[in-house]
Amino acid sequence: MSAQSIEKLKNVIASLTAPDGCPWDKEQTPKTLCDSLIEEAFELVEAIRADDTQEVMEELGDVMFLLLFISQRYEEENSFTFADAVESGAAKMIRRHPHVFADCTIEDQEELLKNWEKIKRSEKKGDKKIFDSLPKGLPPMLKAYRINSKAARSGFTFESDKQCLGQLENEWKEWTDALESGDKDAINEEFGDYLFTLIELGRRKGIKANSALDITNNKFLERFAKMEDLAKEQGKDISEMNLIEQNELWEQVK
Repeated sequence: MSAQSIEKLKNVIASLTAPDGCPWDKEQTPKTLCDSLIEEAFELVEAIRADDTQEVMEELGDVMFLLLFISQRYEEENSFTFADAVESGAAKMIRRHPHVFADCTIEDQEELLKNWEKIKRSEKKGDKKIFDSLPKGLPPMLKAYRINSKAARSGFTFESDKQCLGQLENEWKEWTDALESGDKDAINEEFGDYLFTLIELGRRKGIKANSALDITNNKFLERFAKMEDLAKEQGKDISEMNLIEQNELWEQVK
């Protein structure tokens, strides 16, 4: 991105927030823009996973617009500038990659990640715990992945995949026992324990649960849409078909 491109986008934002600018944009603050940023980030991720290069470019532009918008609001308060944020990010990455920018030898990726966490904690002031930097607003499935990942980097993890699988089987039994008991709180808690352990087993195999589930979600949606098309060709509404008829359509579209 050229300096001219950034300046052009900053000028657009300045015009939108000027006294004679857009009424909506003039009212926006960093906090009110949070939801828009999250939404645009999700749209960017969706475009990337769909391998839609043109859409990725457009969504990146939307995200950049919001990042500059937010930074400009802070600049207006004399808090910091966009350049300050960029410099801070560059300095942080240099500091956290001593194996690239300094005389530090890393044996493997596991050591690299452990060193990353060590440096990250050293940057924080006060008595910081390992999970203090974990964003509270992360989606639960991604949060579970991050928790397991950080715990593993500190050395707290299963000794083997087999041990993890054994724990998963134990969690499944505890959940089915809870189902039989009818205790709703226990059912909910044990289901969460099972998911947490399943996510860890996936992580150990290089699988991100949220990405894997997203693939399955999209596969189901695509197949169900085809089922609706087949039902329509038969002059039927899929919601009015019985389960046997629906399953027949499902087998056809698989």
